[in-house]
Amino acid sequence: MLQQVVSSTELDIERIVDTYGDMLFRICLVILCNEHDAEDVVQDTCFKYLTKSPTFYDSEHEKAWLITIATNRCKNMRRYNFIRKHMDISDLQLFCKDEENYGLLDHLMKLPNKHKIVLLLYYVEGYKVEEIAKILTITTSAVKKRLQRGRALVRERYRKENE
Repeated sequence: MLQQVVSSTELDIERIVDTYGDMLFRICLVILCNEHDAEDVVQDTCFKYLTKSPTFYDSEHEKAWLITIATNRCKNMRRYNFIRKHMDISDLQLFCKDEENYGLLDHLMKLPNKHKIVLLLYYVEGYKVEEIAKILTITTSAVKKRLQRGRALVRERYRKENE
């Protein structure tokens, strides 16, 4: 009986890592700007999933829960100054899903945290404003405002780089 529980749990955690691991890593990398810390947060998120054994309505609910756990862990890590060193931004292209997202991820890493997570979820991961609001537990108007300000910051920095 114990063997069945262990193998069922192993299969479930494998499915989580295979399905959501890369996405969670990209989110954590953009927030923390440190590859090792991002790996730690993804591992912590999977561990929390394993220990809490939450029940989900569907795969989107599961995905939102994992993103929420990962982003909160990232915030805690930043808040308590556990970040040792920043990754070389030129290495960022190694973690991009698509080459076209490299420039966007590069700009996102330089933004304030509250703007970069909203922009990442919206543009890179494809979430809608309402979904982002639920994940981050903020209002839809706050998401829209952060998107607006984040776009303006990216536009301003891009303009300065190309002058």
